[in-house]
Amino acid sequence: MLEIDRLIGDSDSFELGFVEREATPEPAMKLGIRLHLAGLSLSNTVSILDSLGVKRCRSTVHNWVQKADLQPTDGANPDHVAVDETVIQLNDERYWLSAAVDPDTNRLLHVRLFSTRTQALTEIFLSELREKHLVDDATFLVDGAPWLQAACHRLGLRFQHVTHGNRNAVERVFRELKRRTHQFSNTFSHVEPSIAENWLQAFAFAWNQLI
Repeated sequence: MLEIDRLIGDSDSFELGFVEREATPEPAMKLGIRLHLAGLSLSNTVSILDSLGVKRCRSTVHNWVQKADLQPTDGANPDHVAVDETVIQLNDERYWLSAAVDPDTNRLLHVRLFSTRTQALTEIFLSELREKHLVDDATFLVDGAPWLQAACHRLGLRFQHVTHGNRNAVERVFRELKRRTHQFSNTFSHVEPSIAENWLQAFAFAWNQLI
């Protein structure tokens, strides 16, 4: 319960721009979003809201998370950036989640979901990361993936091949992500890639609130 208490404690950490179109009071919507992103299933989130007198269905809470469009905060200035990828299952297809983490704080800096792994897509990911954060002077901690190293080289980013150590920060994030999505076996069913990516970015926002 400690994680949930920490996540719901700061009611001003994000704003909801769609509140005027909703019948549910904003505090209840924020609570539902926070509970789900803290690790509760949609069913358990709905049960807690119901106990507070707010009767909503699972799809409603899911839609709140989508409409909130939560993202990791911009403007970080890390000394190191750990970058890695992991498989995310969407229905019957495999997608690749790319993530960048500040290993000194364990905060997620940027996440994107791609249908494959290529140097071109990695360059897009790293370029977006550069637009959001001050990472030009950072050292990127990467594994042996040739497309990742080639993308860093092409963009003029300093990188270091690291197998363990600080780069384990991103592995810890991936483990937590898969733990929290265990209720659907790390598989997003009957959703478009953009919806899954939106949820993963919201997870990144919540992760940064908890650490």
